[in-house]
Amino acid sequence: MAEIILSNRMQALTDMVTPGTVITDVGCDHGFVSVYLVQRGLSPRVIAMDVRSGPLERAREHIREYGLQDRIETRLSDGLHGLKTGEANGMICAGMGGPLMEKILTEGREQAQGFAELILQPQSEIGKVRRFLNEHRLQIIEENMVEEDGKFYPMMKVIHGEKEEYTVCEYTYGKCLLKQRHPVLKKYLDREMAIKEHVFGQLFKHQNSESAARRMEELKKEIILTQEALKYYE
Repeated sequence: MAEIILSNRMQALTDMVTPGTVITDVGCDHGFVSVYLVQRGLSPRVIAMDVRSGPLERAREHIREYGLQDRIETRLSDGLHGLKTGEANGMICAGMGGPLMEKILTEGREQAQGFAELILQPQSEIGKVRRFLNEHRLQIIEENMVEEDGKFYPMMKVIHGEKEEYTVCEYTYGKCLLKQRHPVLKKYLDREMAIKEHVFGQLFKHQNSESAARRMEELKKEIILTQEALKYYE
């Protein structure tokens, strides 16, 4: 059987895994990441979990197709509920919104204590996820950002650590990404700035409207924050 090829964003996610880590793939969807990790020797064993039976059945089919049933176990599970503490020492969680990811980590805090690393790719409210992690002493030690089909996907590698000092800008755009002056983040910031300035210009024509004036004030703050991030690249 040929080796599985992942999309750029999923490839970037697996690149963060420390080789030899037993991974639980939460929200495993079709199981491609789980298959890849075992096939490439990055993980000796994977526990692939999903809350939906349909995707989990497709994951089982793919695992059978690649002959990896003895090394990838599938479980129907809401978040980390189906995992015992210590069964895995790493977690991948991707393809879901930030609030759901926070819920999974909050409800599964006991299981999460057994993880040496968490690889996360929240798809919304990423600044809030960074704040949540920091407040729970989950330290972001590595970040990456990938553009795929016109969308931007930030991701992070997290370990148990100490609470750190963060600025609002660092929460919003990622302390590691800013410090390494990540080229994909720069592209994202440039696009964001262009969109915000365009919207501000359109609203300016209707500034006598209360709602337009209110949104303009919000946009001013957002533009200042984006400008602060762009200063890292000067």
